[in-house]
Amino acid sequence: MIKFPGWLQGNNEGPPDLDQVMRDLSRKINNLFGKGGGNQPNRQPNKPPSAPMDSPALPVLPIIMVLGLVWLGTGFYIVDQGSLGVVKRFGNFVDTTEPGPRWHFPYPLESADVVNMEQVRRLEVGYRSAGEGSGSKVKQPKEALMLTEDENIIDLQFAVQYNLKNAKDYLFNNRSTDEAVMSAAETAIREVVGKSKLDDLLQKGLADTSERMQIILDSYKTGVNITSVSLQSAQPPEQVQEAFEDVNRANQDNQRQINEGQAYANDIVPKARGTASRLLAEAAGYKLKIENEAKGNASRFEQILGQYKNAPEVTRQRLFLEAQEQILSSVSKVVVDQKAGNSMLYLPLDKLIHATEDGAAQKSQSLQSLNPQTAAAVDPAVPTDRTRDAFRSRDRESR
Repeated sequence: MIKFPGWLQGNNEGPPDLDQVMRDLSRKINNLFGKGGGNQPNRQPNKPPSAPMDSPALPVLPIIMVLGLVWLGTGFYIVDQGSLGVVKRFGNFVDTTEPGPRWHFPYPLESADVVNMEQVRRLEVGYRSAGEGSGSKVKQPKEALMLTEDENIIDLQFAVQYNLKNAKDYLFNNRSTDEAVMSAAETAIREVVGKSKLDDLLQKGLADTSERMQIILDSYKTGVNITSVSLQSAQPPEQVQEAFEDVNRANQDNQRQINEGQAYANDIVPKARGTASRLLAEAAGYKLKIENEAKGNASRFEQILGQYKNAPEVTRQRLFLEAQEQILSSVSKVVVDQKAGNSMLYLPLDKLIHATEDGAAQKSQSLQSLNPQTAAAVDPAVPTDRTRDAFRSRDRESR
């Protein structure tokens, strides 16, 4: 039977001394742990107990205070740089804490989870790496094989990298983050592949699908941020890979021949255009030259005609002499008039002949330095003019 102190039984006495209460509590604790006299086996039941001896009292209050401080100290935690702390009270979200030393009510009242927000997590779809540094891959056909728009099968292997952008959504809306990201990645990739043709995927690769994945994950409020989607390989299935390689080689040969033909056309067409432009310019110049010569001959003939009307004999004689001078200047013959006198003349015939030959050689060299069309256009002009003048002078003489 438990006996309560007098002040608890309704006596009019005041509250007991605190030291007395602590001694009574200490004695009861000692009795519970076998240090009291009631639990001693050698005690005589009929012998009245002797005067109780004061046993050493345990400092219960300091122990309770120390245990309380230790319990409160368990509420301290540190949030690293790039991380966030999520405080939960009885499992429910309370607050998000920034990096630094933080405190929350100890367990079981509250708990805190530190979430790394900047860590880049990698997820492999269609394959699995055999080990770090080995470089070998293990294919996952169930994830890698996809159907294209033209009803062909393609083997795609890609990797997804992501980090976190919302710690609360990451902890409370996800049961398995990797599975959620993989499901979103497969959904987005299969949607893009189903709208593309096999040749386009093999030649151009896969379009960026990170935005589509992000839309799907945001609709689920996963708190995940897709950073990049890198295509590892895109190839037809192994059973038909040789046939596709033959088709690719044929397409490459076709493209190579097209490029060679284009390069040849780019080389020939500008040259032909340049030659045509040059010929047009030479023709225009030759046309202008002939027209000017014709106009000059017509003007000269009109002038000569006016002089001839005024003095026919003098004009006829002058024209004859000019024609003879023009004709004889291009031949290697020397004409000596012996009727003028009997004195013997010394003529350097050899020098005159060499001078004539040198002049003809220089003229031929100057014509050869020009283009063939220009030489053909320039060279016949002079003999034609000279021949016409000669015929005109002969006609005048015959008249």
